Amino acid sequence: MAMAVTSTSTCASLCCPAPRPPALPSLLNPAPALLFFCPSPFGCRNRKVSSHCHGSGIRASLSNPTPGPEERIDVSRRQALLAALAFTVPSSHFFQRKGDFQALAVDDEKTKIDLIQYELKKVLTKGKSAGVLRLAFHDAGTFDSSDNSGGMNGSILFELERPESAGLQRPIKVLQKVKRELDLAFPVSWADLIAVAGAAAVAECDGPVIPVKLGRLDSSGPDPEGKMPEETLSASDLKQAFQSKGFTTQELVVLSGAHTIGNKGFGNPNLFDNSYFQILLQKPWKISGPDDGMTSMIGLATDRALADDEECLKWLKVYAADQGRFFTDFATVYTKLVNTGARWGPSLQA
Repeated sequence: MAMAVTSTSTCASLCCPAPRPPALPSLLNPAPALLFFCPSPFGCRNRKVSSHCHGSGIRASLSNPTPGPEERIDVSRRQALLAALAFTVPSSHFFQRKGDFQALAVDDEKTKIDLIQYELKKVLTKGKSAGVLRLAFHDAGTFDSSDNSGGMNGSILFELERPESAGLQRPIKVLQKVKRELDLAFPVSWADLIAVAGAAAVAECDGPVIPVKLGRLDSSGPDPEGKMPEETLSASDLKQAFQSKGFTTQELVVLSGAHTIGNKGFGNPNLFDNSYFQILLQKPWKISGPDDGMTSMIGLATDRALADDEECLKWLKVYAADQGRFFTDFATVYTKLVNTGARWGPSLQA
């Protein structure tokens, strides 16, 4: 497919078609143009191409012919997003007007998720994964089935001063970087971003890959206080608390397995595996004695309580013996968690 170019540079004919006149206006000209990102290993430069080209180009136009320094930075950052998409989802996106400049608009959910995950990979590390996963649990964990309040709605941003939210400012700052980049391309709700980020954190630590759909709406304020299960609850009270949110004892146990990552004393803090269940069955805090400090080093009081409850113990044994079963069930219950209480709208409208 032939295309018009403004550059005289060339690249391998196998990668880019031969150019043809006439030349198009420059990027700073308000006339429409295309940005084409050449995948050639020979280092071909970006080139503006005719709007008649429907290959992996992306239609763009700038209404302001003389953008200032900050605006030029935004254009550059958008181009970086486009370059990433050109290699992963080359023909499913286009530009639309957003203010004086243009915003990337993608027309299918998979492409949006691909871009969210691409940005998450820039900032998410194994060391940060436990905090990001905890953030997802705390945003979703306020759900109350008795009045259908709370749930996965981004309200955690209004709840960071609560005692149970201690430490969650750090993962919020990590995700703020991602959201800032994504908002240059298309709007993404905090509820969606946190849900996808929690799943990405699990995958980052070699856990199961968890598909997460988009379309959650953000809350305009905090959820009611006192809805998060306290860390000092007995197993009986913990089961009752999860039941009020629509979760069974099995689902309580499998979600608790998320504590396998992080610094809670369950094996490798950067590896998502079933060591959480294996260590709880060993009850090392009882073997070592109550006064040697071991108790405070192994999980939360609610973790240790599971090992002394007959109903929970049954599931601890199942997952301690079968990591594959744990991965499968965790993926299913995590999906349920991040959908619980969510208010849904059109998926990430551009």
